[in-house]
Amino acid sequence: MKLREWVAFCLLGLIWGSSFLWIKIAVAEIGPFTLVAFRLLFGLIGLLLVMRWQGQSLPRQRKVLLAYLFMGVFQTALPFVLISWGETRIDSALASILNGTMPLFTIVIAHFWLHDEKITLPRVVGLIVGFIGVVVLVSRDFDPQSTHGSIWGQLAVLAATVSYATATTFSRRYLRGQPPVVQSTMILVVAGTLLWLAAPIVERPLRLPALPITWLALAWLGLLGSCTAYLLFFYLINAWGATRASLVTYIFPVIGLILGILFLSEVADWRLIVGSLLVIAGIVVVNLRLRFRAATTAMTATE
Repeated sequence: MKLREWVAFCLLGLIWGSSFLWIKIAVAEIGPFTLVAFRLLFGLIGLLLVMRWQGQSLPRQRKVLLAYLFMGVFQTALPFVLISWGETRIDSALASILNGTMPLFTIVIAHFWLHDEKITLPRVVGLIVGFIGVVVLVSRDFDPQSTHGSIWGQLAVLAATVSYATATTFSRRYLRGQPPVVQSTMILVVAGTLLWLAAPIVERPLRLPALPITWLALAWLGLLGSCTAYLLFFYLINAWGATRASLVTYIFPVIGLILGILFLSEVADWRLIVGSLLVIAGIVVVNLRLRFRAATTAMTATE
């Protein structure tokens, strides 16, 4: 594991963790389908510019195109819609907890789908410790009554996390080695097309943003939350694997609480400290086993 990979991991957590603030700003004026459609449009424009700068070209092989069709649906279009719909029926704290189950689903799917990402005790312990940290972080905003609200809202968010976990593992198996910019661009092409077809139907009449702050939010979500974030995410999948890359979801509540303290005058309490330490401990435990194994292999090779 290289320093630049950890920098990419932390930067990705910061970008995606702060995206919820911008989503909340944008959704105050426009519908969630329109929001996602514009977000993907801005992201795609950014990625096409990066592709041109790098001299990359889009794939044309039928097998690869079908793989990107799968990724566009299950990595972006479907989970974005499910989470947007689910959060209209459950509170954001419960959604954060449910979203934090993604690494748990990923480790199970990867165990059966990938030969080099088997379930180990340290990985399971690390994932559980990190998930407990997520629960602690959002516990102050968690309303127990929300669990008695819409079961369909809860199932929608859970289905989104399973979709993310499946697509992440699929990418590791079938698109390994593909340049991150190509993966990101193809996924946004598919997802963006689906969302722009769906938005005028679902949100009729289609309401375009008028406020400058909404356009700023959409540009931020597209250029950073989609373009830059996807480049970082697929870079990590290629470098780290599906399970460890999915750990970035544990950082979201940490970033959210810190932003709330900095910009919304929220008060820091023991949950921020304890929850953050548990999240960090979980990430460290998952990665320590791999470092120990790499060191052991190196020693064996020299004997």
